[in-house]
Amino acid sequence: MPESEYRFTEDFKVTDDVKADFEKNGYVIIRNLLSNEEMKKLTEALESDEGVKTKSYGRDDTQGRKTKTVLWSNVGNDITGAVARTEKVAGTFEQLLGGEVYHYHSKVIMKEARTGGAHLWHQDYGYWYENGCMYPNMGTVWIAVDKADRDNGCLKIIPGSHKAGRVDHSLMGDQAGADLERVSQLEKALGLFHVEINPGDALFFHCNILHRSDQNSSDRRRWAFLVAYNRADNNPVYKHHHPQYTPLSKVKESYHLSLTLPNSAILECSTATDLTGKGFFSLDKDFSLASLNTKA
Repeated sequence: MPESEYRFTEDFKVTDDVKADFEKNGYVIIRNLLSNEEMKKLTEALESDEGVKTKSYGRDDTQGRKTKTVLWSNVGNDITGAVARTEKVAGTFEQLLGGEVYHYHSKVIMKEARTGGAHLWHQDYGYWYENGCMYPNMGTVWIAVDKADRDNGCLKIIPGSHKAGRVDHSLMGDQAGADLERVSQLEKALGLFHVEINPGDALFFHCNILHRSDQNSSDRRRWAFLVAYNRADNNPVYKHHHPQYTPLSKVKESYHLSLTLPNSAILECSTATDLTGKGFFSLDKDFSLASLNTKA
């Protein structure tokens, strides 16, 4: 398989090669991380979730459209929480980031057919640094709900750009946008990679990887389920709209002996949706953009 790309099997392990690819390129793709049966269960839950239907918000993409996202800070005990706490998701990121992680937030990005907005060039740490996360010991798992390709606005990343450190960000519309001159120079030096993946495939990426996605003008929607993690020893120094360190083991006491759930927990989960205590985000609570606005 191509560099930084692997296929999930029940005996999958984060080997030294996987760690080396993540360190070199700032990402790894794990094909079939979620099985067809697991994806069917997750997709049906997301499509019927009242939170997804009523708590979404949009960010101006400076190109005449808005992005559409629903985000929550607390992991919860429904199917999304089960996915976020499994060994193959959270446990994999613990090994890639080199220590215990906790759930920083989850979200669904809904790039609808013909109307989906663009996400501008940025690093996630461009936001999270403003929240008081002192070190870039953070990352996101991007799980395709629908097929993502160039036609419907798949993610584009600059491999290895995490090694450049945090790039300056400024407000662009309702988004934090990276310094485009620096982006251009890094793209010339490192190249561009289109993350074309199928439902159930997952991209694990470092918080300093530069990435963006274009508008979706195709006839196909492009949904994705994302889980962001922060390392436990990187507790934010500011209280903000995402949580301070909260051990995964304390979310559901029946699993208190382990920080992560067994992979079987996804199909065993009997609660499709549960909005209780999730802590849904709204733009008027965006600590990071407010911080950037004071610097404008």
